[in-house]
Amino acid sequence: MEKPKTKRKTVTRRDFLKGFGGGALGAAVVPSILAQDKTALQTKEGKIPLLASKKITLIINGKKFSLMVEPRDTLLHVLREKLNLTGTKKTCDRGECGGCTVLLDGNPVYSCMYLAIRADGKSITTIEGLATNGKLHPLQQAFIEKDGYQCGFCTPGIIMTSAAFLNKNNNPNLEEIKQALSGNLCRCGNYFKIYEAVSTAAKSMRRP
Repeated sequence: MEKPKTKRKTVTRRDFLKGFGGGALGAAVVPSILAQDKTALQTKEGKIPLLASKKITLIINGKKFSLMVEPRDTLLHVLREKLNLTGTKKTCDRGECGGCTVLLDGNPVYSCMYLAIRADGKSITTIEGLATNGKLHPLQQAFIEKDGYQCGFCTPGIIMTSAAFLNKNNNPNLEEIKQALSGNLCRCGNYFKIYEAVSTAAKSMRRP
């Protein structure tokens, strides 16, 4: 005859701790499990400086700005939300489209991926800073003449990337232009006119 199955007794966490705490070893160990020293949980001054705001200085379009930023603030956030330089666009916000490109010490960077505290003391150029004395930059003028934009949302980033490129190579061929702009997306697909505008600007920049 088959023997009846015995019901297995389950041990709860409460039962375990009660049994574990019955002996001398339990009396020594369990209190450290159930309660921690409060002083160990308290924040001590000077131990976590990265969590505090920091004052930084940015040189933007030739002007110096000093402001407080948090460690999480991106350069894009500071430009748009704190300094009202909204020409730099927030598009993908994850370093994929290039719409937020600005020049940092002359080099193009995605400002949505660049922490503001890293830019402390550096020179930044945004789309607002390209024109001089009321005269448009050759790239800006060429984009107007050649219809190098449609919705215009990606245009500032493309122009800034192009400016950095033409400052190093003002006599590029088509393939070089395409390669230079490979990190900038145009959602309207207006690439042919964009390349034409960059080529036209390059010719203007070569003139004495």
